[in-house]
Amino acid sequence: MLRRMTTFYVQESLGRGEKLIRFGRFHWIYDIQAAMAVFWGAIIAGATLWGAVFLYRQTGTCPVALVSFWGCVPALHWGIKTLVFVLFAMGLWGCLHMMVVKISTEIAVTNRRLIFKRGLVSRQVEEMNIDRIEGVEVSQGILGRILGYGRVVVHGMGIGRMVLPTMANPVVFRKAVQWARNHQEEEDHNNGRNRRD
Repeated sequence: MLRRMTTFYVQESLGRGEKLIRFGRFHWIYDIQAAMAVFWGAIIAGATLWGAVFLYRQTGTCPVALVSFWGCVPALHWGIKTLVFVLFAMGLWGCLHMMVVKISTEIAVTNRRLIFKRGLVSRQVEEMNIDRIEGVEVSQGILGRILGYGRVVVHGMGIGRMVLPTMANPVVFRKAVQWARNHQEEEDHNNGRNRRD
C-alpha cells in the first residue's frame, strides 16, 4: 500500500505511449539519519535532564527525601522540564519530517521525461523532457561508493539543472536516464526517416 501510494503522481501523469523505466529510491542510510534525529534528541534531552538533577542535588534544592535520580525529576522547575520535552520533541519532529519527505517524494525516468515530485499537501513538480537532457552527473563520497548511494544532478539544455536528493544506486539511475535518451534519439531518427519515405 505504501509503495503504491508513493508512486501515485508518476502513475497518474503518464501520457499515452509513455513507459516507466526506473524509479529513484531513497537509500536505507536515509532511514538511519532519520532515526539518528530521534536518538540525538533523546541524548541531548537526557543529558539536560541529568545535568539539571545533578545541579539540584548539589545545591540542595532537591528535598533530602528524594535522593534518587527519578525522585528529583518532579522537583525540577517547570521550565527545565519543558526544555527537556522540547529537545526530545525536536528530535522526533526531525525524524517525522524526514519520513514525510521520503514518502512524498517521487523520482522517475520514463521514455519521454524525468519527473521529480515532492510535497504531501503542497506539491512541487519538476519535469525535464528526455530530449532536453544534456548530461547527468553523479556525486558520491567514499561512504557513498561503498554503501551505494549518491546525489544525481541532471543538466538540461537551456533550462538549467535538476538536483535530485541522495538516492540508492545513483549510477544505475544515471544509466536509466542515458538509456532513455538513446532510445529517444533512435525513435526521433526513425520517425524522421519514416516521414521522408
